[in-house]
Amino acid sequence: MRKPWQTTRQLTPPAAAASLGRMFTIIGGDGKEYGPVTADQIRAWIAGGRANLDTKAKAVGTEEWRRLGDFSEFAPGGGVPPVTTSVPPFAAPGAPLPGAFAATPATPELADRISRLGAALLDGLLASVAVIPGLLLMGPAFVALITAAARGEQPDFNEIGGASVVLGALAAGAGWFVQFVIQVWMISTRGQSIGKRLLGIRIVKFADHSNPGFLHGWFLRNFVRGVIQMVPYIGFFFALVDLAFIFGEQRRCLHDLIAGTKVVKA
Repeated sequence: MRKPWQTTRQLTPPAAAASLGRMFTIIGGDGKEYGPVTADQIRAWIAGGRANLDTKAKAVGTEEWRRLGDFSEFAPGGGVPPVTTSVPPFAAPGAPLPGAFAATPATPELADRISRLGAALLDGLLASVAVIPGLLLMGPAFVALITAAARGEQPDFNEIGGASVVLGALAAGAGWFVQFVIQVWMISTRGQSIGKRLLGIRIVKFADHSNPGFLHGWFLRNFVRGVIQMVPYIGFFFALVDLAFIFGEQRRCLHDLIAGTKVVKA
């Protein structure tokens, strides 16, 4: 038996076919993808003010993002009547429509292992490049230091030029620190190191695919791992186990499990 406040509008066969024929994925106000959902569900969101004709969407099976208003299902005056829902007559202002936002964010695709390895190698290469100017300032003094260290001898700074060693060391340290700050900032704000950005992958929280931030993206994921790896014997074993975990179904290294993160395609 239909309740007094319920109304039902019958869609004509052509309209019904149009509304049920395609599924859509939309981009919500939080920047996440929602879908796939039916055209009727999107009309309910529009009626509730949770979407509008300028909201970006794509039809399932296509890769082109367009305005909702550009689709025939939602075009003004398109002749497709909006679906109606049963709403109590005394519903509070702003109360959510039944079934609104029932869709869950689309799950991003996991990054492949080769891309993750490549990103790590690129980040290591960039850190090395950052200290090269300082090493060049040292010039022959740097070679003399390495030679003395290899022989187990105490270097004579008066002979090799102590000033150039100090200046070069400061320049190398400054170069490394600048790239370090940039990397931490990018991971905290974007979930991407420079290497990951170049290869089109990013770090997200495992639970909701959101940006990991400083705590999960760098502190728990990188700093804690680095501290553990400095412990004699334990650090070496941890590094091996950490790498082995990437061959699991979820492709999550041990440091991903510690931080509650995973790496996906951007």
